[in-house]
Amino acid sequence: MSQQVFADRLGKSKSWVDKVERGARSLDKVSTIAEIAAVLRIDPAILLERDVPPADPVERADGVQRIRAALSTYEVALRQWGTGRDVLPAAQVAAGVEHAWTTYQHARYPQLIKGLPELVIAAQHAYVRDPVAGRVSLVEAYRVTASLLVKLGETELAWLATDRAMTIATGDRVLVAAAAVQLGQVLRDDRARSAMSTMRAVAYRIAPPDLDRGPAAHLSLCGTLLLQGALAAARHGDAQAAAGLIDEATDLAARVGDGHDHHRTGFGPTATAAARTLAAVELGDASEALAWHEKTVGSDGWRWLPPEHRAAHLVDAARAHLEADDPAAAGRLLLEAERGAPAEVRHRPAARELLAQLVCKPDAPSAVIPLAAALRVSAR
Repeated sequence: MSQQVFADRLGKSKSWVDKVERGARSLDKVSTIAEIAAVLRIDPAILLERDVPPADPVERADGVQRIRAALSTYEVALRQWGTGRDVLPAAQVAAGVEHAWTTYQHARYPQLIKGLPELVIAAQHAYVRDPVAGRVSLVEAYRVTASLLVKLGETELAWLATDRAMTIATGDRVLVAAAAVQLGQVLRDDRARSAMSTMRAVAYRIAPPDLDRGPAAHLSLCGTLLLQGALAAARHGDAQAAAGLIDEATDLAARVGDGHDHHRTGFGPTATAAARTLAAVELGDASEALAWHEKTVGSDGWRWLPPEHRAAHLVDAARAHLEADDPAAAGRLLLEAERGAPAEVRHRPAARELLAQLVCKPDAPSAVIPLAAALRVSAR
């Protein structure tokens, strides 16, 4: 059809159509894309050039099943390992666990899904052979497994990994506190009240008697556990308890500072500000959440947070924008998160749910359409 006919059917001027065709004007709204696609009788995604690799839910499901199988063995309890298996040296297992944590913090979840089953089994065998040398690695292997499973929305399986970590850590208050971080993540989903009390108890147990002279690693664990308790309180709707716990964590964060990652917590003033954002989102206070979001991304410590942490925060802030009836800003933040850590959006249920809501918002950025199509996310 001619430009004039097309413009008439679209309700635009011929000049507007000409500018779009020449690339002088961009199509940056879902509503405009939808209108043009309707006139042309084509799929909206055809109008967008963004190349997003398709999702592979089958591969992910298979990986989760392999992780489940690794967690379902009882070789540690029976103090034995399968015949014909080579037991890796403790140092090699520890290096593998270190690599797994780095992979997680860079949000490379597909790679981690593939490698975790063998790592968990290797850590179990190393622990059976030498419980002293292999203890920390096994706890850390279970911790990173639980963190990944929480991201994937596999809460019950994450609880199993956390329970295994807590069991192996028993007797060592530092290891218990480290494993309890993942316990807080699991419990706050649907056991918020229990999470509040448990996190507070473990936090106070690891807290140094003298905060000014206490080890930064212990302060980080204590502060992170308090934040987990605060987020559980927010999920439970207890704004006062959430604020009190975050205030305590803020005091500890000032002593630790930004740029550290003791026990894989990333704890510091910026992480605490990010937690305030999420707490406000959970409590339904979008304006408060967005105020804290601006403080978080504007701080010097923002760049020190791992890519996974930054992307997760952007998804939380995008949720706040959507609650504030600003789908354009919500979409921009979600797309920014996807650029920085694609798997955080592709695999995290909260991000996919947000994407499903944005697809049907006329003012959302048009780039959410091909992303939703690639991830097989339907509008809601």
